[in-house]
Amino acid sequence: MKVEDIIKDFPILQNRKETYLDSGATTQKPYQVLNAIDNYYKSYNANPHRGAYSLSIEATEKYEETRAKIAKFINAKHSEEIIFSKNATESLNLIAYSYGMENLQADDEVVLSIMEHHSNLVPWQKVTKCAKSNLKYMYINEEYEISDEEIENKITNKTKIVGIAHVSNVLGTINNVKKIIKYAHKKGAVVIVDASQSIPHMKIDVQDLDADFLVFSGHKMLAPMGIGVLYGKREILNKMTPFLMGGDMIEYVYEQNTTYAPLPNKFEAGTQNIEGVIGLGAAIDYIEKIGYDTIQEIENEVVSYAIEELSKLDYIKLYITPNKENHSGVISFNINGVHPHDVASILDAEKVCVRSGNHCAQPLLRLLGIDSTCRASFYIYNTKEDVDNLIKALKKAYEMFKKYIKS
Repeated sequence: MKVEDIIKDFPILQNRKETYLDSGATTQKPYQVLNAIDNYYKSYNANPHRGAYSLSIEATEKYEETRAKIAKFINAKHSEEIIFSKNATESLNLIAYSYGMENLQADDEVVLSIMEHHSNLVPWQKVTKCAKSNLKYMYINEEYEISDEEIENKITNKTKIVGIAHVSNVLGTINNVKKIIKYAHKKGAVVIVDASQSIPHMKIDVQDLDADFLVFSGHKMLAPMGIGVLYGKREILNKMTPFLMGGDMIEYVYEQNTTYAPLPNKFEAGTQNIEGVIGLGAAIDYIEKIGYDTIQEIENEVVSYAIEELSKLDYIKLYITPNKENHSGVISFNINGVHPHDVASILDAEKVCVRSGNHCAQPLLRLLGIDSTCRASFYIYNTKEDVDNLIKALKKAYEMFKKYIKS
């Protein structure tokens, strides 16, 4: 499938002539996803698990069909290992409070990578303080990667939980999560993988990885905002208590106590984002239709071209690993001496959309000695022409600011 044909599936790319390079924040949505949501509201809008009438039954069937589809998509052993959430952030908080709070004890250790998004960092700060546990970090080397030595030095017999981003949302570094999981398991720790930046771009097999938990957000993989997924091994989830309480997560409620529903309902309190679930199912269908081999072929070509062209600009500093095999579709950069927000504003005037800021990864940027970057993140609808537009806009930004730059 050619990029030109893919672009035709995205109405916003037809309606607004912009160079969209912020898919790491959220992807655009194809007609196939939008139509699936529209069809849900027009054809079988009802509350699942709540009614004995045909509309509710159909909504329930579609809802649970999507759960099974996701389980197959990531090769989970059981469909009840798939828990729907609002986003990866909510999934990570659920793990922190339902698993972390109940299992961490004084002097236990939680080990994270310094690359973690705040959503896989801030909850662990709170939980470790409450449990009087210790929070440690695996740091990156000069090539923006976590070395084997760092993994082995930081994950010890005291480590009970390891949190790792599959792909850094700042550096684009692809972490060797399989190796980290294997080593952590040798030490008796459980591992939480944040796949938000990886699952849009590469095939994930949770059984092959042997991940204990894995989370991702739908909106970064063509689905609507407001839908996320938590995968957890069934034996672990069964031992956890719910994070949210309310309707549909109960078995029996008495005046003074309650028994909980079995998985997955135990963790899905209240009316869920049904349109988000339906949209996520359609997004998975779209990704599988194109195929990850094609996705990676498209992305590798455009990202390699972007790195090549950006590297020609001697006033640009790139924050990416030189190991191309360990780099995904995210490129962070700065114009030397110019604030990233100013650069992004000039690019916006040229109809080029990039992210600027700390990318919810302040500890990482502090380690790099900076407070923010510009970030271009690519997906299947991006072309070399988009890269050319970025380069042209950056040249204009540099010309505007170069007389103010201190040498």
